Parts: sequence; structure tokens; C-alpha cells
Amino acid sequence: MAYKYISKAWRDPDGSYVEGLMRERVILWRREPTVVRIDKPTRIDRARRLGYKDKPGYIVVRVRVRRGGLRKPRPRSGRRQKRMGVTKFKPAKSLRLIAEERAARKFPNLEVLNSYWVWEDGRYKWFEVIMVDRALLPELNLGKGRGRVFRGLTSAGRKVRGLLAKN
Repeated sequence: MAYKYISKAWRDPDGSYVEGLMRERVILWRREPTVVRIDKPTRIDRARRLGYKDKPGYIVVRVRVRRGGLRKPRPRSGRRQKRMGVTKFKPAKSLRLIAEERAARKFPNLEVLNSYWVWEDGRYKWFEVIMVDRALLPELNLGKGRGRVFRGLTSAGRKVRGLLAKN
């Protein structure tokens, strides 16, 4: 029953208690490293809906990603302006998928299960990535080989590949 009220508050953060709470938390989050393992999910309702369980083998990681397009270095040698290729470049991946990949690189023994948006400000977006220890949870059948996220098999990856399009 409590999950209903939690998810309702997160649907409209400005009109609920969530915004005040998160403004205080984000001040601390900005000083943390980019990828941080956390004890409990910030949004327990969302994490549970995406497959998280509070038992050994499930790990939650908060990832900070810088917002905006690609920042390419300006070429040193001569080009005309049109061919510089510095501004207006957009990444082919979503920031959520980039966050999942960074978490997977930081924890190579874990497999990415799913992820969700937590908060954003003018400069950063924070995502929480649910990761699974395949050795502790063989019943999940995540397949052989490393890197569901690098093969585009997570929810964010399938969305980028156009496999989760709404009719």
C-alpha cells in the first residue's frame, strides 16, 4: 500500500515532499564520485517494479552523468567552420544507457539488470542501476558471457535500438 503513495509522490515531485528532500540530497551527491554503490534504492517502488529484491546478489549503484550533447575537441589544424564538427553533435545513446555502461565498467563482476531516473539539475542527471551478481543468483538465467548492457539487451538498450517503440 505504501508503494502506491511513494510512486504518486515521484510522479509529481514539484507538488509533493520529494523536491525538498531531493534538493538536500543532491547537494551531497554532487561531491560524491561519479559511480557510487548505495545500500538501498532511493525510489524503492521503481526499483521493485524493475526487478530489485532486498537479498544477497542484488546491488544498487547511483551514477551521475553530465547532461547535454557531445563535447568534441576543436581540431588544431585548419578547416572551414562548417567542417569543424565541434557543436551540435548528439550522442546516439541515451544518458540512461551511458549510465548503465559506466556502472558495468566499474563493477565488471556484476551484470546490469535495469535502471531508472532519480534526479537531475542543470548540469547532471542521476540514475540508479540495479546490478546482479550472476554467481549468487544463477536462477535468473542472464545468459553466458559478460555485458548485457554492451549488447543492448537492457531496457534502455532495447529502447535505443528501437525495440520498445509504442504503437
